[in-house]
Amino acid sequence: MFAGFDTSNYTTSLAIFENEKIENKKIMLRVKSGERGLRQSDAVYQHTVNIPELISELDFSNLEAVGVSVRPRNTQGSYMPCFLVGRDNALALAKGAGVKIYETSHQVGHILAALYSCDKVDLIKREFIAFHLSGGTTEALLVKPDKNDIIKTEIVSESLDLKAGQAVDRTGVLLGMNFPCGKELDELSKISSADFRIKPTIINGNCSMSGVENKVKQMIERNKAKEDIAKFALSFISETVLSMLDIIIEKYGDLPIVFSGGVSSNSLLRKTVLNKYDAYFAEPEFSLDNAAGLALYAKLKSEEI
Repeated sequence: MFAGFDTSNYTTSLAIFENEKIENKKIMLRVKSGERGLRQSDAVYQHTVNIPELISELDFSNLEAVGVSVRPRNTQGSYMPCFLVGRDNALALAKGAGVKIYETSHQVGHILAALYSCDKVDLIKREFIAFHLSGGTTEALLVKPDKNDIIKTEIVSESLDLKAGQAVDRTGVLLGMNFPCGKELDELSKISSADFRIKPTIINGNCSMSGVENKVKQMIERNKAKEDIAKFALSFISETVLSMLDIIIEKYGDLPIVFSGGVSSNSLLRKTVLNKYDAYFAEPEFSLDNAAGLALYAKLKSEEI
């Protein structure tokens, strides 16, 4: 059995991988009403409180190895204090059980969780395109097999300013929703019958989403229906991602496409992409922050020995 730990900015996550099945446990961090995020000190405190509760819900008696996210990305200088909570607890568990611990990034965990959910783990043996769409990241990645890290990622397209998840949450908060707003905004948008002609802003293959928040504020000032505002914001994000994908496929060819990260669970985004491309979308449990990919990472690393 393999364990995974992930302490992101908004979710405390633990998972175990046993007999080809993953059990996910998570607690969302609390964000005060009207606010659009958490300070790192608040996130660290909440993770410290949450982890013992999650550990008590799982059986680690047959533990073989532990995987943990210790940074946002596998790039130099990538760092957030909240990941130290997961690292320290994962290390304590591994040392106590006398098993190996394998460290990687939050992003790798997201991609591996998506591959598991889509039953496409074999893609780690070849090149593919992975979108990581979340509150802190809007990136399209060229993913290649890597001897040391299982997979290696290279950014081939990204947002130059506002991230997809930020656009979702800022829109939701402006509409009176509680953070994080993705699920509620998605449901509200389904009521709308409005159609929007979106012209994404693409600069040298990268995107800009900074116009979403200003447009949403204008629509609110003009008393536009909330469901139409929700649909506009999600349409803007969806068409922008589709434009990014068009450029990537033209440049890199017909590679497999995998979507990960919380924004990837949005129904309008999925519909927009799947109307044009064969792509793989993880189930929401494995799109939103989770530790499944870290447990899978521990298993894959153990198989190399």
